[in-house]
Amino acid sequence: MTIQSAAARGRPGRFKTGALVALLPLLLVGAALYLKAEQIVLGAEGYIFGFPLVIMDVTRANSAHTIGPENQLRRVRKFPDASFRDVVRPNVDTLYSSAFIRMAQGPWVFEMPPNQQRFEVMPFMDAWTNVFAAPGTRSIGTGGDRFLLAGPNWQGAVPGGLTLLRAPTDLVWLIGRTQTNGVADYATVHQLQDGLTLRRLADWQAGRVAPTVTLAPTPGANKTAPPIQQMQAMDVHDFFSRLATLMADNPPAAADGPMLAKLARLGIAPGQPPTWGISDRWAVGLGRQIADWTVARELKKRPTVRGWITPPPILGNYGTFYNTRAVVAMIGLGANLPADAMYPSATVDGTGAALHGKHRYRLHFAKGSLPPVHAFWSITAYGPDDFFVSNPLQRFALGDRDPLQFNPDGSLDLLLQAQPPDAAQRSNWLPVQADAAFTLTVRLYWPKAQALDGRWGMPGLERLN
Repeated sequence: MTIQSAAARGRPGRFKTGALVALLPLLLVGAALYLKAEQIVLGAEGYIFGFPLVIMDVTRANSAHTIGPENQLRRVRKFPDASFRDVVRPNVDTLYSSAFIRMAQGPWVFEMPPNQQRFEVMPFMDAWTNVFAAPGTRSIGTGGDRFLLAGPNWQGAVPGGLTLLRAPTDLVWLIGRTQTNGVADYATVHQLQDGLTLRRLADWQAGRVAPTVTLAPTPGANKTAPPIQQMQAMDVHDFFSRLATLMADNPPAAADGPMLAKLARLGIAPGQPPTWGISDRWAVGLGRQIADWTVARELKKRPTVRGWITPPPILGNYGTFYNTRAVVAMIGLGANLPADAMYPSATVDGTGAALHGKHRYRLHFAKGSLPPVHAFWSITAYGPDDFFVSNPLQRFALGDRDPLQFNPDGSLDLLLQAQPPDAAQRSNWLPVQADAAFTLTVRLYWPKAQALDGRWGMPGLERLN
């Protein structure tokens, strides 16, 4: 019988001890996850719920520093060009008239004069990114109107001649758009913009002129980080503290009661920021990472038809669909109601292959199948950075206001490629960036019923080489 040495006998013991030591961090992490599971889940849900409100306030503050003061109507007087980098996915369809407005400093009178010349829409968004009113060509016609914009707690009498618009929150964003048919149309649109006014009720009653801010997009004028980058850099405790503060003056809807109960379990309530320890911050921070993953998953889940993604019909009126509301706030803050404008987009062709400037593409509309709209439509190309593609023609979009050449049978072919086509096809050419991916956005202003209900859809892009 051989007697094993003590050293030999110790090896298995040392192996087991070493394995346990190596596993200890994983065991501790697992235990922490188990103990903090509720906080992690609530952190994820709370971040998605509160994201629209916080980014609205960040956008307001950013706008005050880079554009102009609150409570004043700001009129953008010209289109951005390929050097513009302040806001992703700009358009060359409309000129904006906008204002961040504080209801506590009102009420306010917003006047829209008669306008039979151009389509316009003046949506008012509450602090949670819901559109609570959208006066414009579609909703009120061309006769104009005067509105009393009042906050949720205002109890005064509405003067004669004013239509009440009741804002559900203190912070309101007016982001109006007026149809602009190219640079040559600026003079007409500027006159229409000048007719829009925003002033306090007392100033309106006294006949005092409202202050205005006239703007022209200036490349590089924005010296602060874009709001989405500020959101990404914001500490999770700062985020929820800001959310709590904002909810005091911008109350959630009655339907958000269950979500408020969940926030209360995190120690958060309107006007009551959290008082967390290190482990609490860690757990909620992990929840935020889960929220980011959830948003990325929602983006991938968007259904495509012939390569086109159409935004959901609840745009601007989200109810308790918090995931959708957060996704839109992240990638398209300021979205219109679909009834006023809908924006199908594509990153792939009709076969599902990614769009790229090394290829040539054709977008074919059969006779009678153009985008069905009451107002107008356009297609805009963006580079991989979501900004305009620089090109010699300074052409960033094509649409029904352009001198397009139709085929003999009444169909229409639009060409998307980096190199100019033959001269005969040049009017139907939308330039894209050579050797780079690109995306397309179609804008349908005042879409007809068949676009809204899905009976009509965009044709797939055909790759030519």
